[in-house]
Amino acid sequence: MTDPIADYLTRLRNAIKANHRVVEIPASNLKKEITRILFEQGYILNYKFVENGTPAGAIKIALKYDNADRVNAIAGLKRVSRPGLRQYTGYKDMPRVLNGLGIAILSTSKGVMTNKKAAEEKIGGEVLCYVY
Repeated sequence: MTDPIADYLTRLRNAIKANHRVVEIPASNLKKEITRILFEQGYILNYKFVENGTPAGAIKIALKYDNADRVNAIAGLKRVSRPGLRQYTGYKDMPRVLNGLGIAILSTSKGVMTNKKAAEEKIGGEVLCYVY
């Protein structure tokens, strides 16, 4: 597999479209950090790291739905930086997702964080994906 982050986002997208409650995704340290950010920002209900015989294990993600009309908290996931075309940004040119309603997840020298936190700390990095 050439792009594990795109695979992670596609598995989440497919589970949302199929109205699944839980999705299991192969784990890596970067995927664990992205999952932690999604939980902190309120896009997923819960997550758990499980050992399933593989060296890295897996991530079980409980998706968050609205009780009234069964709409998922994640309206869209978009991969920005790809292996063939990396997208970097400085803290002055930080991307705004849906005019501030969504988040951009960045990989910086101080770890994986959202665009808002990176702008506060005045650091730039590689824009991994948009979540809205």
